[in-house]
Amino acid sequence: MAISRRTFVKHGVAAFTISFAAPAFLSDLARAQGGARRNLVVLDLTGGNDGLSMLVPYTDASYYSRRPTLAIPAGTVLQIGTDASGTPLGLHPKLTGLRDIFNQGRLALIQRVGYENSSRSHFSGTDIWSTANPANASGSGWVGRYLAALPPPLDPLVAWNTTGDTPHALQSSSVPVASIPSVSGYAFSSPNTGNEAILERSAAVSIASHVPVDKPHVAFVSITAQAAMATLDRVAAVGQYKPSLAYPNNGFGQALQSIAGAMAQGIGTRVFWVQTGGFDTHASQDTNGTNGAYYRLMATLDDGLSAFYNDLRNQNLINDTLVLTFSEFGRRISENGSAGTDHGAASVMMAMGGLARGGIYGTSADLNPNGNPTLENASGDVTYENDFRSCYARVIDNWLGGDSVSLLGGNFKKPSLNFV
Repeated sequence: MAISRRTFVKHGVAAFTISFAAPAFLSDLARAQGGARRNLVVLDLTGGNDGLSMLVPYTDASYYSRRPTLAIPAGTVLQIGTDASGTPLGLHPKLTGLRDIFNQGRLALIQRVGYENSSRSHFSGTDIWSTANPANASGSGWVGRYLAALPPPLDPLVAWNTTGDTPHALQSSSVPVASIPSVSGYAFSSPNTGNEAILERSAAVSIASHVPVDKPHVAFVSITAQAAMATLDRVAAVGQYKPSLAYPNNGFGQALQSIAGAMAQGIGTRVFWVQTGGFDTHASQDTNGTNGAYYRLMATLDDGLSAFYNDLRNQNLINDTLVLTFSEFGRRISENGSAGTDHGAASVMMAMGGLARGGIYGTSADLNPNGNPTLENASGDVTYENDFRSCYARVIDNWLGGDSVSLLGGNFKKPSLNFV
């Protein structure tokens, strides 16, 4: 049964006893439900990022023989030094801004991150990275468990998801997460304007303030609505943020600008989620052409993260911020017949921030296909050296101040991954 706004205002929460369908204006608020100075920004590179095109082993002859059209020419890579095994490495030529941050000592590049028996599936791979449990990828998310472990009461904006649907990593049984793709779109929805809209909002607040303890489902809706209402003005203030420099005029850049605004306004969010996609590069990957698919992906990534880092530095907020990037898997070493790369195993993670310990972590794989322990799947994929949960553990323990052993269900601490 549909319920109009007029009916809802007239009958209040009692309307929910006769229908599961909340009016659209309140449903939007309920979906938007969602401190410490330290902020964590989790960046999901969706689709499976090709770590060998992002962080290039430009002296490995097998890299060039196995990628005759996709390999980044040695003369164009942005050289950043050698890893612990002595392998020279360079960034994709479009990552000039990230190279500058690396040279400042504030960007960590973590090689060969993954887990045993990589699923090579978008769906199960994302679930595994989200739950931090390869054995049971249907449980709560690792970030969700962290939020649930925080002492109550929690601010409704303790976490901010910049996408439409709540990512699995943020899900828990007790902490709702605000999903706010657009700051300007996060508002009390009313067909009216002026005083009429103000009165309508006041009526909704009054109705939601009644919490009938004898009707738990109605009480939950009311509490959720109250919390969402309380966030409206704070989120609106984020829209007034004036960055110190221009952000890219695309979805990724604007999401990062909103996050910077939320930090500057001090609205209480601890964890932000942002993603940028297009990394499922099975065909026409084109890593080198200025209009190539992967070249454009790197341009989007570099432009957005560089603007974000430099803006926060100008606002004296960069030391309070850590950006952690991941992708659900890497790509295969050899290019396919469609000038692309198929689903692989281990890839590269990044950690960026004013207190990050920059550098190259882990060792590069030997891409010679004649069998060696750094490859798997008949030498077709890079095998993992660093369990992704070890990276999570470092962030939980050393940045968020949580207990990684409890949250991850085991001790995955690895002292060599001291990037923060």
